[in-house]
Amino acid sequence: MDWLTQARWRFGRIGAGACVMLAVWVALNMALSMMLVQAMGQNAVNAPIWLQFLISSGPLYLIAMPMGLMLMKAVPELPTRRFPMTPGRFFTLLLMCLPIMYGGSIIGNLLSMALSGGTAQNAIADLAMANDPAMIVFGVILGPIFEEWMFRKQIISRTRRYGEKLSILLSALMFALFHLNLFQFFYAFGLGLMFGYVYMRTSQLRYSIAMHMIINFNGSVLAPWVLSQVDLEALATTDTTDPAAAQALLEQNGAGMMLVSGYGLLLIALSIAGLVLLVTKRRTFEFYTTPEQLPKGLGGQTAFGNPGMVIYIAMCAALIALSMYGLF
Repeated sequence: MDWLTQARWRFGRIGAGACVMLAVWVALNMALSMMLVQAMGQNAVNAPIWLQFLISSGPLYLIAMPMGLMLMKAVPELPTRRFPMTPGRFFTLLLMCLPIMYGGSIIGNLLSMALSGGTAQNAIADLAMANDPAMIVFGVILGPIFEEWMFRKQIISRTRRYGEKLSILLSALMFALFHLNLFQFFYAFGLGLMFGYVYMRTSQLRYSIAMHMIINFNGSVLAPWVLSQVDLEALATTDTTDPAAAQALLEQNGAGMMLVSGYGLLLIALSIAGLVLLVTKRRTFEFYTTPEQLPKGLGGQTAFGNPGMVIYIAMCAALIALSMYGLF
């Protein structure tokens, strides 16, 4: 097998493993969801959040990911030296994640609403607003650990020999697609690029896991908790032109409104700082030539133009389209 054919086969094997992982996860998720409906009937929609997470994430972490990895293991990892990251560098890169996250979120929300005619629902955001402890277990702890292990360590370690930028791009795209909705696609892709770079430069998963956990904690735990300190329904329905009603609203929600305002201003300030850092320090991102670097013009074709990867992208795109219209 010549070098280029072998490279295409290896990328295809990564894509095939991802296809198996996705297919097994979706099949088990649907089967368990049907069992839940049969057991609880109409009350299934009100099932405990921990149970919803268990049905969704349990099969993914315990069965689907290991099965996908069985195919990916045919592609050898490229062992590299591990490098530490200073706290200052970690904090700088973390700040850069904020404008990526919020900018991508805005794009994803606008596009989802536009393509669905305003009917698309962000199920993950709805779960986060429930302020349930299960979000900490599955969204803040388990999710980042398993996702970074699969999409950074397993994919980047097995493809980095063909080019660092190409490997990071592949990992980020596969990660974003795997979220199976447009609401999360764009910011997941951007964050995937950052997490991939962090793993590429350190070869230590703990740094990208830590960043992932902090981002998820802010978005799925801290922000919903801050918003819960204000009666949003009262804010939406109160006639603020009525001085008495406005005064009553302020007395009931004054402390919460101050907390929300302070939190919002802090995020804006940190996001602006992160954007400035992205622009001014963009040249500090380092990439090196790898042992089997693919020539320009062949990288994308080799990595994405193989049957395994084409099928994976098509499967994800189909499920994203179905989810937009509430069919998945």
